[in-house]
Amino acid sequence: MTLDEVERDYRVILCDLWGCIHDGVQLYPGALDRLRRWRSDGRRIILITNAPRTAQVVAGQLERLGVDSSLWDGIATSGDAGIARLKQAKRPVGFIGTSGDCETLESRGVRIADGEDFDELACAGLDGRRRQVSDYEDEIRPLAQRDVLMHCLNPDRVVIRGGVPEPCAGAIADRYVELGGRVEYYGKPYPAIYRHAMELAGNPPPEDVLAIGDGLNTDILGAARMGFDCVYVTGGISQGDGIPDDFTATHDLGDWQPVAVVEGLH
Repeated sequence: MTLDEVERDYRVILCDLWGCIHDGVQLYPGALDRLRRWRSDGRRIILITNAPRTAQVVAGQLERLGVDSSLWDGIATSGDAGIARLKQAKRPVGFIGTSGDCETLESRGVRIADGEDFDELACAGLDGRRRQVSDYEDEIRPLAQRDVLMHCLNPDRVVIRGGVPEPCAGAIADRYVELGGRVEYYGKPYPAIYRHAMELAGNPPPEDVLAIGDGLNTDILGAARMGFDCVYVTGGISQGDGIPDDFTATHDLGDWQPVAVVEGLH
């Protein structure tokens, strides 16, 4: 079944960004036309992303890529969900990520620790210099040993940036757990980001929502757990792979299946 055949029955489109709309460098073929078509059909479009940034920052990135704000109704980010929690921290928190991500957190009222005296850590992803998860081992091992709580602002394990795989905060968090550390996650597949997205959409019933994503263990799993119909996009992070036969059994999803599997939004 094609995307054209399934989308007409839904009032709200809940669409992932990285892997569906763009690859971090450029838009995917047909993505802009699809957004315009949804808009002309009168659908409510909520973009949902595991970006460890605010909706405002993501909107700026989309504009630079050529996606005008008139083509969507709201943006739900894991960064916004994490920031809300980090602002409640009693003490300044440690940080792993780019200087830009750090500035974003601080601009929203998150206090970042100067040194090593912290018991909570915000992990936004790679810092722009160290390109592999193993590069962070010497930093995170002692933090796990002293029971520092990591807040993972992007549960994604990997993204495809300009055709090249790149680890995300979720991959660092996975290693942290292996080292014995504790992690709280924000973003897909966890419920908080979906509740925020539904508020932006006017709290429609689940049957009015079509979720679209390329991340099997984030976009697809999260949508399935929320009871949304879902389209699985294979042209992003999965690089053409389908859904494994044991996916529903592994995650106790019963007889759930995506309503369509497509290569992209074209």
